[in-house]
Amino acid sequence: MTTIESATDIAGLGTVLGVWAHPDDEAYLSGGLMALARDRGSRVVCVTATRGEHGTEHPDMWPPDRLAAARTLELADCLAILGVHEHHWLGHPDGQCAAVPGPRAVARLRSIIERVRPDTVLTFGPDGITGHPDHRAVSAWTTAAFGQAAPGGARLLYAAFAERRGPRWAPLNERLGIFPPGLPVLTPDRELAVDVVLDAGTADRKVRALAAQRTQTAELMALLGRERFTAWVRDESFIDAEDVGDVPDTADAGDAARAADTVRVAGGGGRDGGRGGSDC
Repeated sequence: MTTIESATDIAGLGTVLGVWAHPDDEAYLSGGLMALARDRGSRVVCVTATRGEHGTEHPDMWPPDRLAAARTLELADCLAILGVHEHHWLGHPDGQCAAVPGPRAVARLRSIIERVRPDTVLTFGPDGITGHPDHRAVSAWTTAAFGQAAPGGARLLYAAFAERRGPRWAPLNERLGIFPPGLPVLTPDRELAVDVVLDAGTADRKVRALAAQRTQTAELMALLGRERFTAWVRDESFIDAEDVGDVPDTADAGDAARAADTVRVAGGGGRDGGRGGSDC
């Protein structure tokens, strides 16, 4: 296994395809990696399953159609900051990915993989980082589509929470209610396929990209302050899908939904669900 541990290694990922559930998942989990890849001339393509139209604690102010429109523009601004200019919406309903017929969802992703021909595919692991049912559904679809259509030698990488981050960020994550019981799964550093601590410039760029998604991040950034927020999102880690065994069902949909609601009330500004630095 080749481990990506620095900005200079990022070019080794080749063409990168990221598949995520909600706008801001991509930036929280891989914003720095995408920016570094683009800076090195790599092609980066982003896929988003939903427009996150229910990601708010203020539905009177943000009815679904209005929030979907806002988040569409926010994601475009975010990706522009990261240098990513290829994006696909899957058009699935927010919070209902698990109800989408699997064969239809997999076929759509298979078509994208066949056109993009990625060297590296990034997505959630089977646990969805936070157990969010949309995350877990997207993981399952992407894994199946990768198996059917990925070019020879391509790598499927799952977003991971590095074990070393647990002690530092557990109190904050608990305060915000980001993770339901049993999550996050902590991955030992030696098992990570990608383990990058972003340099100051790239971390600042990632934070600017996240700030562009203001309906989701403004309150949380105000709560934490820019310096602490930057430190919180500075690490990006992935594990090779081939190294992931069966994942126990550690959180049901109700647990994940309650965790997402809690982080919004705590200042998450309507995040659909996150990790220590991701959409929940």
